Amino acid sequence: MTTLTLSRLQFASTTIYHFFFVPLTLGLSILLFVLELQYVRTGNETYKRMVKFWGKLFLINFALGVATGLVQEFQFGMNWSNYSRFVGDIFGAPLAIEALLAFFLESTFLGIWVFGWDKLSKGLHAATIGLVALGSNLSALWILIANSFMHEPVGYVLNNGRAEMQDFGALLTNGHLWTQFPHVFFAGVTTAGFFVLGISAYQLLRKNQDRDLFLRSFRWAAAYALIGAVAVGLAGHTQGQRMFEVQPMKMAAVEGLWESADPAPYSLFTLNPARQGSFAIEIPAMLSFLAYNRFSGKVEGINDLQAQYEQQYGPDNYVPPVFMMYWAFRFMFMPGLLMIATALGALFLAFTKRLEPGRSGKFWRWFLRLLPLAIILPYLANTGGWLLTEVGRQPWIVYGLKKTADAVSPTLTPGMVLFSLLAFVIVYAALMVADIYLLAKFSRTTGDAEPSGY
Repeated sequence: MTTLTLSRLQFASTTIYHFFFVPLTLGLSILLFVLELQYVRTGNETYKRMVKFWGKLFLINFALGVATGLVQEFQFGMNWSNYSRFVGDIFGAPLAIEALLAFFLESTFLGIWVFGWDKLSKGLHAATIGLVALGSNLSALWILIANSFMHEPVGYVLNNGRAEMQDFGALLTNGHLWTQFPHVFFAGVTTAGFFVLGISAYQLLRKNQDRDLFLRSFRWAAAYALIGAVAVGLAGHTQGQRMFEVQPMKMAAVEGLWESADPAPYSLFTLNPARQGSFAIEIPAMLSFLAYNRFSGKVEGINDLQAQYEQQYGPDNYVPPVFMMYWAFRFMFMPGLLMIATALGALFLAFTKRLEPGRSGKFWRWFLRLLPLAIILPYLANTGGWLLTEVGRQPWIVYGLKKTADAVSPTLTPGMVLFSLLAFVIVYAALMVADIYLLAKFSRTTGDAEPSGY
């Protein structure tokens, strides 16, 4: 393999692994804040036990997220130095603000929250986890500000072969950002909702002695998961419509649409989307509706876009891997539909008497047994979404300005990158085992059980 291929594999593997932890941190921090506000408002000790129980799992996830996230920024200088030279004046600013403002905000107040029980007033203690939630989501926002520039460059000027910042405000108002951030935000809400929902179902099936804790958690999580699953779909639809405007090749690849069409059909199933003319089952005019909210409108196909890009940017292959794009979208979309249906079922179960002992019935008992497995659904969708977003931009690392092939560090050899890739895989595999072990261990405890010092 070439240095470029290995570097892409390394960054992809570390990014996907890191993003396993990010959505849960984003969504669970908000849910903890809401639950602690309920404790402050009602004085009900069950809410305090809920916050402490889910707070333990939040801390484990947060620690692993920090450990894996640190690796990301080092790779910009080590594997992608040509990219860093080209865009560092722009890309570095939001990343620096994320570390100095958002990360230190969430880290500082997380420590106060952990050690502040019975030392701070109820309201002040709840405010600390609120600031953690704010810091976590601001952190995601600043990272997406940087990432959005890679997809839709704005506020820059080219000077001596480098992109230099000309308008910082343009970065903050980038249209790509404000379709991408809501999608990521509600993905976090969905991930946290299903995480709490699945573990609560497991505890209720075990007939845990602290039934009130997990019954209340189940109800809150069912509503939270449904809100997140519906909202992430709506946000994704808005983001997709913008992609039809600014990255039409990505959307053509997502549908395996080789020839432009008006109206354009939506592919339910294509036997081989990477081959033009392959057998397909389609819904007529549906792709035009998804793009324009009407059953008419031209959607440009891969062949026409390739010809346009060759004329605009010069000879090259501007088609991302169509097979991967087609199935990455469905890897995200199908779990999304399943999550909405599952959350609706859980909400129905939560607010009827079917969770009472002996009242659930055979079907709902099976439904409860499946809910712990449903924890994986948002993780599948999150992974599919990031593959779609990043691979679909290829061959560009900064869309329309710099290609990925020109961004890799010139002094690297394949052997160097292969060694670091294998090292990362081994270390991350060990961290994954530790993470699953700790989450499983503490998720099986009762609501009253706490680790030492918490």
